[in-house]
Amino acid sequence: MKDLNAKHEAKRFGCAILAAVIFAVNIKTFVRAGGLFPGGFSGLTLLLQNIFTDFCGIDVPYTLINVVLNLFPVFIGLKFIGLKFTISSCCVIVLSSVLTDVIPAQPITYDTLLISIFGGLINGFAVSLCLIGNTSSGGTDFIAIYFSEKSGHDIWNYILCVNAGILLIAGLLFGWERALYSIIFQFTSTQVVQMLHQRYKKHTLFIVTSDPDKVYHEISNLTHHSATQFEGTGCYTDEKMSMLYSVVSREEAKILVKKVKEADPTAFVNIIKTDYINGRFYHKTDY
Repeated sequence: MKDLNAKHEAKRFGCAILAAVIFAVNIKTFVRAGGLFPGGFSGLTLLLQNIFTDFCGIDVPYTLINVVLNLFPVFIGLKFIGLKFTISSCCVIVLSSVLTDVIPAQPITYDTLLISIFGGLINGFAVSLCLIGNTSSGGTDFIAIYFSEKSGHDIWNYILCVNAGILLIAGLLFGWERALYSIIFQFTSTQVVQMLHQRYKKHTLFIVTSDPDKVYHEISNLTHHSATQFEGTGCYTDEKMSMLYSVVSREEAKILVKKVKEADPTAFVNIIKTDYINGRFYHKTDY
């Protein structure tokens, strides 16, 4: 158990450090070159930096603004999500902020459309890397994860709407072209997150087996919730069979099929995509 926990934490902080580096490099390579606002608290930080520079003549470090903005989301993380999750997220926030101030700008292209698309792809990958490692980039991610855990649905499109409000201010102050390209950046990033992060997508499993106890043991160990057992008769063989019905996440379904085959090599598994469930559904949280 200790070895398993150590591997889990190593994965968490490994993903956190790698994501922080990617965030910082993306800002200094793509975002700055295009003058974009990437959304979330990083976009708000860049917006405030530009406001201080252009209207007040003051150069405020990225780290100072980003860390101050994240104080309240960090409080939400500590109170409602979990200590380890919040600490690893703080690692992403602080490390990415410091690297953004330290790493020299290295633009690859000045084509704003290319910057919007590829910068958004990289940003979405970094956010997904955080979520895969069971951490976050802070800011709106804390809010998104908190409400996703409570409701069982992803709310990334709602976060996109909030980001649009930030871009409205940016458009009024710095021009609509930069704001519109930033929307492309954010939309691309959001779609990548939804594609790579499958935690809240559900699959329904129908498993026909002659050894339901072993199969249910695998379901219970992996998903930490129950299943429903039906008794039936095979029409071709006239043998008594059991069918287990269970709803699991998409990522759990892939693992569970292998586990079921190990428990009962003759089992028949049918997987159906599930758009909506209503009722008690235990969702494992490990923060």
